[in-house]
Amino acid sequence: MTKEATTDSVADETHLEVQRYYGETLASSDDLKTTACCTVAGVPEFAKQFLAEIHAEVTQRYYGCGLVLPEALEGMSILDLGCGAGRDVYLLSRLAGAAGRVVGVDMTPAQLAVAHEYQDYHARAYGYPESNVDFVEANIEQLDQTALEPGSFDLIVSNCVINLAVDKAAVLASAKQLLRPGGEMYFADIYADRRIPAALRDDPVLYGECLAGSMYPPDFLELARASGFANPRLVEQSPVDITDEAISERVGAMQFCSATYRLFNIDGLESSEEDYGQKAVYLGSIAEYPVQLVFDQQYTFPVNSEVAVSGNMAAILSQSRLADSFRLIGDKSRHYGTFSGSLTYLPEFTEVSKGGNVSCC
Repeated sequence: MTKEATTDSVADETHLEVQRYYGETLASSDDLKTTACCTVAGVPEFAKQFLAEIHAEVTQRYYGCGLVLPEALEGMSILDLGCGAGRDVYLLSRLAGAAGRVVGVDMTPAQLAVAHEYQDYHARAYGYPESNVDFVEANIEQLDQTALEPGSFDLIVSNCVINLAVDKAAVLASAKQLLRPGGEMYFADIYADRRIPAALRDDPVLYGECLAGSMYPPDFLELARASGFANPRLVEQSPVDITDEAISERVGAMQFCSATYRLFNIDGLESSEEDYGQKAVYLGSIAEYPVQLVFDQQYTFPVNSEVAVSGNMAAILSQSRLADSFRLIGDKSRHYGTFSGSLTYLPEFTEVSKGGNVSCC
């Protein structure tokens, strides 16, 4: 057997293990052994009502690790990679409105069966004349084999799924191809404070619990930039609690966290943050954020206030779907050196208690 065939065989077996774990082993989020595949971040008030509208069977099969809910979604074309039973799809559907569309991709038939079952239910709940969502059964590492059109999405989200992918580079490369110019990939996932040892990568439970496939942040940044996303933006992070003693013993001193990143399909972004004397003013035009907009861990934009921004941030704000919500001051005609604002690319890891019964969600 060739090396390539062996690699493909291992990948196929990993995909089958993931399908079994999420299609058969887990009946609901209560069956999880860690908080890795659970959202622990606070939910904005405006989103709580929308989450309450989602059917209970869909929410019970939710295994995300963050809130993939960026701003300004009205009328957007959105793709959810690894959508599972569709909780995020239906939340995004509500925010995109009847004029928007949301496509969910997943490789687990049992999860997709739940998602499909409630399409009409949610369309009626939202008052839409017809469902604005669709679901595709596919491996997110093989999106080039689907009918999804390159350059057709404004936003791609993913919630605690890329860690489950064997070929993470293929996922990011496909996302870059599927995004329109100025489009964004906004995703939450699990990261480890070191590279995962080979012995742990082969453990099906650790893999299913989103730990064995988690990424080492410097490796992720290198991979993102190699895929064409030059300026990854860290949005938020939270520690992962390991609530199962056997898993805690296996991972030892390793620490994990969930983190959310924003990646933009914008040409010309620089590898470093440079200062051109530019400023941005948030106009307060996004209904859910009338007072201020928290963009990431570096930038918060109070309404009608001038905020100094790097050249990269000025490009993101002026070339993405956020362009109508900001007024930019200045251009790149003069360079002032390295931008002096606080820069955060890598999540920090915090020691958390391991073992015991900690509620996941």
